[in-house]
Amino acid sequence: MDIEMNDELGVEVELDGTLAVEDAFTTTVERLAAATAMLEQAVERMFERQGELAVSAEASVGRIVATVESKREVELEQKLAAAEAEIAELRAAGASAPVAVTHSQGRKTLPVSMVNLLAKQGVAVDSMEARALDAALVSLSIEQRIAVKAQLIRAGLLG
Repeated sequence: MDIEMNDELGVEVELDGTLAVEDAFTTTVERLAAATAMLEQAVERMFERQGELAVSAEASVGRIVATVESKREVELEQKLAAAEAEIAELRAAGASAPVAVTHSQGRKTLPVSMVNLLAKQGVAVDSMEARALDAALVSLSIEQRIAVKAQLIRAGLLG
């Protein structure tokens, strides 16, 4: 009984002869091997493209990072230049400022506690003399005398 059929791949198969079946299987296997080879090549190309894309992406990231770093450097250089200019201005302004504060320019007020302490000792703040001050401070300890004199010097009332 000779029956001719078409298999799934379009190969005529004769069921009567074993040689025809073997040829059909051989042809099918060869086609499958060719399809497998083509798929392997396609996969290799995809991996190559993926690698190229990864390299391209790394290069893009590198360029972006370099651009950001250069912008930061420019900003820092601008801030440094502004700070140096401000320092130069302050130094120039400092050169014209008076170096020492005289008694006429300085502060002539004392804390209330200091004025009260001196008043108890009989010393008037307006007419202070060194001898009167020393005499008034005799009853105080050394630390208290130093503190009183330091306050008077800061207030500009004692030279």
